[in-house]
Amino acid sequence: DGLQMIQNREDRDEVLVEFWKSLNASQAVNIVEERHRRMAEEKARADARAEEQIEAAFYKDLEFGTGGLRGILGAGSACLNIYTVGKISQGISNFLNRKEGKKTIAISYDSRINSTLFAKTAASVYAANGIHVYLYKELMPTPLLSYAVRYFKADAGVMVTASHNPKQYNGYKVYDEKGCQLTDDAANEISALIEALDIFKDVKSDDFDKLMKEGMIEYIKDDCLETYLQYIDTKRIPSIKNRDLSIVYTPLNGTGLVPVTKALKRFGFDSVAVVKEQEFPDGNFTTCPKPNPELKESLALGVKLLEEKHADILIATDPDCDRCGTAVIHNGETVLINGNEMGILLVDFLLRNKKIPEESIVVKTIVSTDLIFPIAKANGLKVVEVLTGFKYIGDQIARLENIGHPERYFFGFEESYGYLSGTEVRDKDAVDAVILIAQMAQDLKDQGKDPVDRLQEIYAKYGYAKTALDNFEFEGPSGVKIMQGIMKKMRDMLNEKKDEFAFVSDYQSHETYRHGAIEHIDLPTSNVLKFGYEDGSTITIRPSGTEPKVKVYYYAQKDRADGLDEKIKAMQEEMRGLIKA
Repeated sequence: DGLQMIQNREDRDEVLVEFWKSLNASQAVNIVEERHRRMAEEKARADARAEEQIEAAFYKDLEFGTGGLRGILGAGSACLNIYTVGKISQGISNFLNRKEGKKTIAISYDSRINSTLFAKTAASVYAANGIHVYLYKELMPTPLLSYAVRYFKADAGVMVTASHNPKQYNGYKVYDEKGCQLTDDAANEISALIEALDIFKDVKSDDFDKLMKEGMIEYIKDDCLETYLQYIDTKRIPSIKNRDLSIVYTPLNGTGLVPVTKALKRFGFDSVAVVKEQEFPDGNFTTCPKPNPELKESLALGVKLLEEKHADILIATDPDCDRCGTAVIHNGETVLINGNEMGILLVDFLLRNKKIPEESIVVKTIVSTDLIFPIAKANGLKVVEVLTGFKYIGDQIARLENIGHPERYFFGFEESYGYLSGTEVRDKDAVDAVILIAQMAQDLKDQGKDPVDRLQEIYAKYGYAKTALDNFEFEGPSGVKIMQGIMKKMRDMLNEKKDEFAFVSDYQSHETYRHGAIEHIDLPTSNVLKFGYEDGSTITIRPSGTEPKVKVYYYAQKDRADGLDEKIKAMQEEMRGLIKA
């Protein structure tokens, strides 16, 4: 304290000398011993932090699943780096080379830190294993990777991305020959092949430039993007003639800028203002640390520009441009439209403007809004429910294709801002979604309405519904154990009190308990619990497959809007108490 008081004095040294002279021996020893004690405590804290960091880096190997994997950037087997990327790529190479014949793979990457490096690392491993690589020469969205797999008739595809995760993450998504994310069986087989490898001894690789010269790696030409945009052109609704919609767009420093702005221009939407601070690729995401269009804070700059320009709509895409968020100014106030609401709006828009083939389906995940059921029933559509993850929606297209009727796929959506209206891409597609949203908003503008007005009309016809989401984060090795404990506690509680609910579904045991009877759940195994009340409200809980979170989804419905907010709030308070306990 004394040092701090005199540190700016010119006679500091003289004051210190006089201070030490004033001390007796025991006082001086006490001061030195106290300093040593504090240094030892700080060293112990630093050592503990270092041990935690080492444990976090090596406490597990990155787990490969149907969606590939995501991890924090850094050294260690639990993190994403050139060694773990090389090992994963070798395992997939071994999987592809089980059968004879020339194999090919398409690779793309987003704006994240090391995405280009990881894409080239993967390309070098595949090429060294005799697999011809089609690599985008510049970053490109996830839907364009799925499209490229089908365009080149490749045997597989890789997208280097961590989607909407914070900047310290990156990831590695794998696609099959149909442009779909891997099936459970294929993912399990690849995972076993990866685990059998020595990360330093078993990975084949070679110099990237050398492999380019040899023709084993080639850059994807512009005609792939051009034909994709021609496919997007087929989404044009002829009856919508006007193009005076005013749009604010932000790619959130990701991959969406080029394909989205090109697509909008082709459709005649010329009034597009791009958020300058978020226009160009930046893996640090300085203006939105969590570049997720679901989050209000990520849309702050877009909302600001929306209000300044009094534009009709804000559209945001995430870093790999597969998710899409929106906001509008309704009655003078800015309103964010969530993923469930936009899913309903787009289905409604397509039903009003598109011919419905017989036996058509709309696909939704089990955590997405149930309001789609009465809408589909009234319009002759069948609803197919799938597990969380857009790979299961893509799989429904593949199934229809296998029986020769891909035209029966009408639309697919998930609450986490993912939408898909066509069949040439087999993952959620934000470029497709932007074009549909722009036309939908233009159609409503021509009627003197906005999307919020239309939502209210839909509610009045089919019933009022409200959804909400809670995320509980648990980082590091201890977080895994905590999340496992939460799911076990919830299972135990629901098993004891199952008669108090309208139903209890456990997607791990494939059983639904309903009024004393057991029903089978015909879906793949998943660590998900869902339970409902007699009024139609439901709660779903699951650990995230891509982030260290437990996610809780709430759904409430009534014949009128009164009381919905209170119902959601009551369910949230109950679940938050259980999770925290």
